[in-house]
Amino acid sequence: MKILIVDDDMNILRLYREELEEDGYAVVTASNGKEAMEVFERETPDLVTLDIQLPDIDGIKLLRQMKEKRPRMPIIMSTAFDYRDDFSVWASEAYIVKSADLTELKSTIKKLSSKV
Repeated sequence: MKILIVDDDMNILRLYREELEEDGYAVVTASNGKEAMEVFERETPDLVTLDIQLPDIDGIKLLRQMKEKRPRMPIIMSTAFDYRDDFSVWASEAYIVKSADLTELKSTIKKLSSKV
């Protein structure tokens, strides 16, 4: 299974990549929206973790663009802020608040990957 991690925080990218690769996933990364769409189209990931606040585009707009191209692909919104009351994030399959403890992220990926 290939996972695309989209986040402008290099420490998060590194942490997620190392942890998920250790769990046996193939991981590709992008640090902004433009790069994310290029990697998304080129690498055809099975699942995406997507930061909401990116430097060049709102992650929610990026979520919509990805869902237009591949409506059934699972996307996990990942952010340091609480957007759960924002209905636009509901188009994603899951929503997690970033943490150094990746237990919630890993269990969410495992649950969604069983549906892919």
